[in-house]
Amino acid sequence: MPAEDRYCPSCASPLEAKDVAGRQRPVCPKCGRVVFYDPKVAAICIVEREDKLLMVKRGNEPGYGLWSLPGGYVDRGEVVEAAAAREVWEETGLTVEIDRLVGLFSESGNPVMVAAFSAKETGGQLTTGPETLDLGFFSLDDLPPLAFPRDEQIWARWRDIRDGG
Repeated sequence: MPAEDRYCPSCASPLEAKDVAGRQRPVCPKCGRVVFYDPKVAAICIVEREDKLLMVKRGNEPGYGLWSLPGGYVDRGEVVEAAAAREVWEETGLTVEIDRLVGLFSESGNPVMVAAFSAKETGGQLTTGPETLDLGFFSLDDLPPLAFPRDEQIWARWRDIRDGG
């Protein structure tokens, strides 16, 4: 149980860790409320230009100074595709149109689920944003140091889809 979750959000009683549905979860012994931790959703875009993929050098953690596909967290109530396009614009200055879902990617023990989309560049001007140190287009055969090894799975799925697999 995370240290910040010591008290019940309903009645403010101290929480206890108990087995609920096969997992240890914070439970209020007074009112019975169970705290469930939801995954966080991130949305990313694969933007191709002349057989190269758009990547950003991260200016924040996790992965400060390393490279990733442009993307970020989806806000509560935001359409996932809109979040993916928004993140590309915020991080690169480019506007994109979402083409298709490449897939949903998750890992055991990692609370972040990634929705990956292919997208077509429709405008804007390539420029860094407050969260990016640098950006550029890279060949899959010559990638810079990656912040998220999961990106390799995403590219493999994207390539299969692009090549009709």
